[in-house]
Amino acid sequence: MTVLVTGATGFVGSHVVRSLVASGTDVAILVRAGASRQRLDGVVERVQVLEGDLADGVAVERLLEGVRPEACIHAAWYAEPGKYLDSTQNLDSLRSSFDLIESLAKAGCKHVVGVGTCFEYAMQDTPLTEDSPTGPFTLYAAAKLAFYLVAAQRAAQLGMGLAWGRLFYLYGPYEDERRLVPAAIKALSSGREFPATTGEQVRDYLHVEDVAAGLCAMSHHRLGGVFNVSSCEPVTIAGLMRTLGELLGRPELIRLGALPPRDWDPAYVCGDNQRLRTEAHWSPRYSLRDGLAQTIEWWKKAA
Repeated sequence: MTVLVTGATGFVGSHVVRSLVASGTDVAILVRAGASRQRLDGVVERVQVLEGDLADGVAVERLLEGVRPEACIHAAWYAEPGKYLDSTQNLDSLRSSFDLIESLAKAGCKHVVGVGTCFEYAMQDTPLTEDSPTGPFTLYAAAKLAFYLVAAQRAAQLGMGLAWGRLFYLYGPYEDERRLVPAAIKALSSGREFPATTGEQVRDYLHVEDVAAGLCAMSHHRLGGVFNVSSCEPVTIAGLMRTLGELLGRPELIRLGALPPRDWDPAYVCGDNQRLRTEAHWSPRYSLRDGLAQTIEWWKKAA
């Protein structure tokens, strides 16, 4: 069986590729010409590389006809830190994702796993379940929810299964350096202060390898519907920062309260992962502390 992975050079997609390769699965990846493949070091030579842009639906259709993947994990989406939440490029990702569904069906694909976001939900002060009300407040989350709702109906018409993994907060090797965890690791490792808010907001963090394993399990078991890919272990940002400070031996460099709170930042985001545990036979390998320690060691080696 061949599994196609889109977004394979990205943070999540690259770990999905690594997980599939480690399990002995035949993998094809769709990548843009000239895209950096650094995140795929050590595995890119073990997969079939298809050069193409999802925006070019005709070219993608031709490529897929040659490969005829039986399953697809669709991780490609515009996600540049600091820009993606309200970017109109989300509409481009939405259009190309709809085209991808049609091309996959023509190529004989039987199952698709899509990558969504916890922010498709309306926020609440208890762990979110897959039945919790939706209520996206960014264009990014709205576009993701729109894709799931339409793709679920269209996939059924086309005879394909569709599972939708709503990701919560994640961290780990190869994360963009502008994001919170790697930015803090790099600052503290260099002896620089790291300014943060008071850190009272509660979050659900999961190591990216566990995220990838969850998505792969959804594909392997041919699941359908929505699944929270989360730890279900809430932690405050202050607690996360203190753990990083302790692990790096520089707790005094964490400047909690140095930055003002962001008006749009929800107070509590946590996901119930029981459905994924039960139906995908999945469980996280990393505790938060162990995962952060592993990530710190990775960044030290990458420096």
